[in-house]
Amino acid sequence: MNMELSRRSFMLGAGAGLAGTTLGALGFGEIEAAHALSIRPFKLAQTKEVRSQCPYCAVCCGMIIFAAESKEEKGKMEVTHIEGDVDHPVNRGTLCPKGAGAIDYIKSKSRVKYPMYRKPGSNSFERVSWDFAMDRIAKLMKDDRDANFVEKNKDGVTVNRWLTTAFLAGSSVANEGGWATFKVSRGLGLLQIENQARI
Repeated sequence: MNMELSRRSFMLGAGAGLAGTTLGALGFGEIEAAHALSIRPFKLAQTKEVRSQCPYCAVCCGMIIFAAESKEEKGKMEVTHIEGDVDHPVNRGTLCPKGAGAIDYIKSKSRVKYPMYRKPGSNSFERVSWDFAMDRIAKLMKDDRDANFVEKNKDGVTVNRWLTTAFLAGSSVANEGGWATFKVSRGLGLLQIENQARI
């Protein structure tokens, strides 16, 4: 019997044989493999999970974030594990290195968790409330818009433009949020609108 064996077939067969031999040598027979698979869920047994999306780029990969009660701060939840969401249509459970390392970003000691404000002439930032931050941003925007709003161009045509301020939007947002952001920005008269997805 003459059997033709291509290089591809040979490599596939050899690879499968090597994998099987290696698993057997390491003790991963049927029982051991089933036991190894049964261990993984236990580390997440006492956690709560929430679906979210990765904040790094415009792909917006789905994530499942697991949290448990903090050992340091009683009553607070702490992220303990992040993995790709297999039910998400964009990434189907996969994450790039940035997304896979997101827990390091969350637990970083240099992570900014609160609004920070540097007073004029100061060389350091101080923590402020969200109310203070939002009020200050709104006041500065209004002052700039009042001073620089262009209602008509030199030909007398109504243009309603605000050219001294630009808006940079984030990319990890649903269509509805993006639509609302665009409408608000255009309603203020902003022309310079950019999105992080293109940068």
